[in-house]
Amino acid sequence: MLEQLGKVSRKAHFLKIEAKRRNFILAKVLDIVEEKINPIIEKLGYEVVEVEYGKKVDGMNMTFYIDKIGGITLDDCEIVHKAIDGPLDELNPTCDEKYILNVSSCGLDRPLKTEKDFKRNLGKEVDIKLYKAVNKQKEFTGKLESFDENAVTISGFEPFERKAIANIVLHLEF
Repeated sequence: MLEQLGKVSRKAHFLKIEAKRRNFILAKVLDIVEEKINPIIEKLGYEVVEVEYGKKVDGMNMTFYIDKIGGITLDDCEIVHKAIDGPLDELNPTCDEKYILNVSSCGLDRPLKTEKDFKRNLGKEVDIKLYKAVNKQKEFTGKLESFDENAVTISGFEPFERKAIANIVLHLEF
């Protein structure tokens, strides 16, 4: 019995190490891509909002989320895809591991995550969802007035602590 526990413990330890190694590799791929590929996209007049590299149902995926004033069209995604496909092949950031390259708009319902996201949306109406209710309310809507690393302020409300915010997205009216 103790021997089996030892095997389970060793296997769990191995899996933790393997997960850390994989996370390091994923982060390294993103660092290389952001340093070498993002400037190509930016020269075309697009902002790189986020780059994701990870396993999906259909295998490994590298997805570039782009934006520009006036929004993104399918043609924009195609232009960027064609512009980065060759350089990515040459750069080989995945060390020959196969992946699917995707270029996409951010989507209307994408959460605000980065400082760029918040700067771009200052003065726009946003929806905030909290982890825990404040005065029996968890959802708030208002114009994004200010933000810093600790708090987000929207019109009509006291600042919300960032760690209390579960999600913040642009407000959509249909």
